[in-house]
Amino acid sequence: MAHIYPFRAWRYNPSAVRLDDVVTQPYDKISPAMQQAYYERSPYNLVRIILGKPELFDAEGGESVYTRAARDFRAWREQGVLVQEKAPSIFAYSQRFKVPGTEIVKERRGFIAIGKLHEYAEQVVFRHEQTLSKPKSDRLNLLKATHAHFGQIFMLYSDPAGSVEKILYEGAGPAEAEVTDEYGVLHRLWKVSDPAAIRLLVTAMADKKLIIADGHHRYETALNYSKEHAPAAPAKTESSTSQLPHPAFPEAAAMMTFVNMDSDGLVVLPTHRVVHSLQNFDPAAFARAAEEFFTVEALPAAESSSYIATLTAQQGTAFVAVTRAGAFLLRSKPEAVAAALTHLPERQRQLDLSHLHSIVLDRLLGLNEEKVREQTNIRYLRDAAEAVEQVRCGKADVTFLTNPVSMEQLREVAFAGDVMPQKSTDFFPKLLSGLAIYALD
Repeated sequence: MAHIYPFRAWRYNPSAVRLDDVVTQPYDKISPAMQQAYYERSPYNLVRIILGKPELFDAEGGESVYTRAARDFRAWREQGVLVQEKAPSIFAYSQRFKVPGTEIVKERRGFIAIGKLHEYAEQVVFRHEQTLSKPKSDRLNLLKATHAHFGQIFMLYSDPAGSVEKILYEGAGPAEAEVTDEYGVLHRLWKVSDPAAIRLLVTAMADKKLIIADGHHRYETALNYSKEHAPAAPAKTESSTSQLPHPAFPEAAAMMTFVNMDSDGLVVLPTHRVVHSLQNFDPAAFARAAEEFFTVEALPAAESSSYIATLTAQQGTAFVAVTRAGAFLLRSKPEAVAAALTHLPERQRQLDLSHLHSIVLDRLLGLNEEKVREQTNIRYLRDAAEAVEQVRCGKADVTFLTNPVSMEQLREVAFAGDVMPQKSTDFFPKLLSGLAIYALD
């Protein structure tokens, strides 16, 4: 089902630049402060391609962030800042990290390859979140200008026995490249170019179904782009038994990182909802209205860590609402909630975030799907302390602290063809951009 291929990646030349100076977090996780820091770190930092500064360009002269990205990418290859692998390869990719808020150290292992792009209807690749038109337009413009993929789409596959990791990591020597990012995550890379090992990996992945963990917008952008460039009669992916598999045409695949969803190194963090700019928000009135659907328990004033501890101790669906007048633990009343969520598929009715979005945000606070989608009155934060502080300093009306979605829930929803509310999952750590680049020409 899943078709993966080795590729001749373009990579930063270690004799020209330090890897630490040029790689970045994914484009949609780069804050303005991070963008500036990346700009200052190196004239060859990848941020100049994947998230250029609009104010640096002359629109009247026909310049844009996208044309500049294409120009830089071309120049860096000509100058030898980026060099291309001589042989088609796959890259084992390991991330060692401390789980946020704990002292637990984990390692997430996967591999970078290019993967065939499938329509969702083919039931090979499954999504778990809705996408927005604006990010897809931005990524499409960059893809059209540069003809390259600079970051990896994060894919999950199931392999309880860990057979894929054994192919990649058994007997692996020192990493070929390593870098520690701004979150203290150690990223390491090993090149796998042995044809026998690559064929074993291709075979091991052939029966897998894939779930997009991160990168829904980039996946759909790449899929649409591939359909625009499909030749009338695509060539077969293998022309001989001796040749390594390759896509029917370059645009038919995108760069991906594949991770086993059954491994212990996979960590999903919660994304908290910060609601602001509501008209005449009254915490007491909100708590009274919530009692129709939830058991509402006032909590003593405390730090965010105490609220999170209370939340994680709950057995059923629950979340904590923090207002300027105090905090409340909201636990769903099964019958009342079930009656309110009849419009949702059964699997989605079990999700904490479905209760939060459909009942609290929509019914109680008047934030319909469009307002949530356009983030008119809502911000999403990983850090609970920051989310609570925004209420206490007057930047928000109410913050909802949530539990993370489990892998079991994500798997069930995705394979059923359903989608979760936006920002339902926050996989940690993120995949670095710039470790490998897939150029289409």
